[in-house]
Amino acid sequence: MDFGLKDQVVMVTGGGSGIGAEAARSFAAQGAKVAIVDRNLAGANAVREEIAATGGLAAAYETNVTDEVSVQETVDAIQRDLGPVSVLVNNAGFTRDMKIVRMSLADWSSVVDVILKGAFLCSRAVIPAMVEAGYGRIVNISSRAHLGNPGQANYSSAKAGIIGFTRALSLEYGKNNITVNAVAPGIINTAAVTNLPHYGKIKEAAEKTTPIPRIGEPEDVANAIVFLGSRLSSYITGETLHVTGGRY
Repeated sequence: MDFGLKDQVVMVTGGGSGIGAEAARSFAAQGAKVAIVDRNLAGANAVREEIAATGGLAAAYETNVTDEVSVQETVDAIQRDLGPVSVLVNNAGFTRDMKIVRMSLADWSSVVDVILKGAFLCSRAVIPAMVEAGYGRIVNISSRAHLGNPGQANYSSAKAGIIGFTRALSLEYGKNNITVNAVAPGIINTAAVTNLPHYGKIKEAAEKTTPIPRIGEPEDVANAIVFLGSRLSSYITGETLHVTGGRY
């Protein structure tokens, strides 16, 4: 099936590991030119090398998505190196879990800023070129945690905010043939999950309580991201696609 991604420039934030890395590999497999954006340049370069080894085209950029100058410099560099961004995946994010009475302002701000401020700055930086081209795809990575998780007031709030952000942008730019959608993963087998000390209990609970009785794999999420980032999703916008195995 032709996803219409050949030679499209795809920017993936947090692309140096986990879901972002798998999304980068999946877009490259469709013939896209992938900009792997991450604060960890070594991780981004490792993914770039993987893609190059399979004949794909990718470039790595060290970027702080919460810094306006860093984001704009990266978008300018991508345009020089690969061309204007036509697909943006706002994936950068992390958790810092604890009950709210123990949560410092830094614990709150660091999580919310990377997820929400990062999506704002990156989207604002690439949208002008999308408007000029009359085409664009923005895929924002939310989480099943937008429904609320104990110990995740910061993360749940940010991921819920991503859904509102998605809806607002979809209404602003639909007329420009720019679609904006969100993907909300459940528990996914990334290093951030498997390295948790209680991973065994998480896996056991997922297998018992998830309608599809397993933990999700990064490619499960990447498949949804690639679809929403492709021409095949041209009449879908403002939506949130849950990739949770049916777990709510």
